[in-house]
Amino acid sequence: MNPNNLIKEYTNGEVTIVWESGKCIHSANCVKNNPDVFHPKEKPWILPEQSTTEKIIQTVQKCPSGALTFYMNNKS
Repeated sequence: MNPNNLIKEYTNGEVTIVWESGKCIHSANCVKNNPDVFHPKEKPWILPEQSTTEKIIQTVQKCPSGALTFYMNNKS
């Protein structure tokens, strides 16, 4: 495993965004498509509670490198 590849998860309760830093090519598609969630100059830089689950999924699916993925959280 690449020590420079950080894997972080961010959730809004319904969906969890997974970010792999080693795959990120900084296309900024995420920022352009959902600026309420993706703030590259801040920490944490992903704030999923600022958007709808549907819009988050649409944004993540536009990531050209596969650095962003998502999974749905289990509902009890």
